[in-house]
Amino acid sequence: MTALLAAGAARAQPAAADAPALYQQHCAACHGAQRLGGMGPALLPESLARLKKAEALKVIQDGRDATQMQPFKAALKPEEIAALADWIYTPVTPAPTWTDADIAASRVETEGWRSWPAVPQWRADPMNLFVVVEGGDHHVSLVDGDRFEVIHRFPSRFALHGGPKFTPDGRYVFFGSRDGWITKYDLWNLKVVAEVRAGINMRNIAVSGDGQWVMAANYLPHTVELFDADLKLKRTYPAQSLDGRRSSRVSAVYDAEPRKSFVIALKDIPELWEISYDPKAPPIYDGFVHDFKMKEGLPKDGFLGIRRAALDEPLDDFFFSQNYAYALGASRPHADGSPSSQVVNLDVRRKIADLPIHGMPHLGSGITFDWQGTRVLASPNLKEGTISVIDMKTWKLVKDIPTPGPGFFMRSHEATPYAWTDSMMSPQARNTLTIIDKRTLEPVASVKGPPGKTLAHIEFTKDGRYALASLWEDDGALIVYDAATFKEVRRLPMRKPVGKYNVFNKITRSEGTSH
Repeated sequence: MTALLAAGAARAQPAAADAPALYQQHCAACHGAQRLGGMGPALLPESLARLKKAEALKVIQDGRDATQMQPFKAALKPEEIAALADWIYTPVTPAPTWTDADIAASRVETEGWRSWPAVPQWRADPMNLFVVVEGGDHHVSLVDGDRFEVIHRFPSRFALHGGPKFTPDGRYVFFGSRDGWITKYDLWNLKVVAEVRAGINMRNIAVSGDGQWVMAANYLPHTVELFDADLKLKRTYPAQSLDGRRSSRVSAVYDAEPRKSFVIALKDIPELWEISYDPKAPPIYDGFVHDFKMKEGLPKDGFLGIRRAALDEPLDDFFFSQNYAYALGASRPHADGSPSSQVVNLDVRRKIADLPIHGMPHLGSGITFDWQGTRVLASPNLKEGTISVIDMKTWKLVKDIPTPGPGFFMRSHEATPYAWTDSMMSPQARNTLTIIDKRTLEPVASVKGPPGKTLAHIEFTKDGRYALASLWEDDGALIVYDAATFKEVRRLPMRKPVGKYNVFNKITRSEGTSH
């Protein structure tokens, strides 16, 4: 009798939702049979890293405004929606691949773009233009930095990451998305020029100082991809150790324009690469010149070749000294809490110092400025409410400046004596921006957004008179502050404005912003 009851109970249990079958029926047409993306973004754990599972469930249920993502709450049961949300966060097995042929096949170009007018088709200072990435509904707004008005708004790829990059004339901007798409956009004509998919999961992109090259850093596959300015693939670099035995995700790539090179950090191999786009670059020797057993004494072409710096630890991210002689990077936090940041001399290709910064410094959002006759760097910290200031001659700690909580971004401008930093990693103080006097290294003021909301990512106008912040919410705003009085002067509604980028400050490599 007990067995019969148990069997009946088992028959009464509803069948578990078949997530793979549901995906193929409802999702594959837009997101691809292997979840690699198509009309919709890739649905892989790597590309969904910044989207919480609860948010993904809500998107499946309710759809997403201003996109082709429709709501499924009427077509699917709650348990089916939950099963789909769980399933898209599981790895694809076997791991998907993305080849040179796939990259070439993905490329699209807008016909006739070369004949578009070579002057802005709108009235504003093109050098004081802000490109604002709105993550709430995956759009980009172009904002006049003088009148603080939106010139244009257009849809973007899913989850843009790493900041847009500009050509030196300010006409073209390149965007990189988490799921590997690079978009070239004509800011003067407000149109997409071309797109190509460089990988399945991409970390960021860089554009050469002369505007002729675009490089992409991939997590998946483990590659660095080099394109020309028209987004045509020119070379693939496997992210491997010199002997080919180890493979790595790529942490970041940045342009070092004064050096005419790209600098690349590998996440899983302790190496920093420099790839020169100078046709006159000197030859590369990977080993000791006298060691001919492995042909290490034979030079390789310096133009577009890999110049390796061996490190003690891999770098998660980095930025440059203002003269681009040094790369300053952070490794994974050490278990014993000891500092994990290092200084790499790019000319001698080795680490020359450790940075005395505890916690988890976010050096990629650090800034540099002059203080009492020396150049210092200041870095926010993802784990501690501290801004660490380091002397760039001695690499010694000058001061730890307290903030209300851990922060992500720090920004300034040559024309202002103040640096602004957020505390967006703090549950209690994420609505607070702290303003620090660069002359005294003391906090002098703070501005706050609504309680419980996130206020972050300052960027300055071309002349440094105004500081723009992001109210980092789906019903958020771009908030304009007077950089001298710290008073709010304008507010533009935005859908989670995750970042804003001033054309002039970026192409002139202002010391107060990321490069």
